[in-house]
Amino acid sequence: MKTAISLSDALFEKAEETSRYMGIPRSRLFVIALEDYISKHNGEMITKKLNKVYEKIDQGETARDLSAGFESLRELTKNDSW
Repeated sequence: MKTAISLSDALFEKAEETSRYMGIPRSRLFVIALEDYISKHNGEMITKKLNKVYEKIDQGETARDLSAGFESLRELTKNDSW
């Protein structure tokens, strides 16, 4: 798909210089740069979504569940020789 974007003259010149140095078309440089940017920020988007999910969890209830799990584990392993 073709698209048009606006760049400052300085950024355009840097893109021209970089694409020549890399031996690739300028449009390929833009694709690589956009893919890299999205890849780096994708993790941030996932983290934000997970944080929203975890905000809804009652931390007190989670702590009680974890404590009960440890108690069960202690009871099951109290006579282990290791």
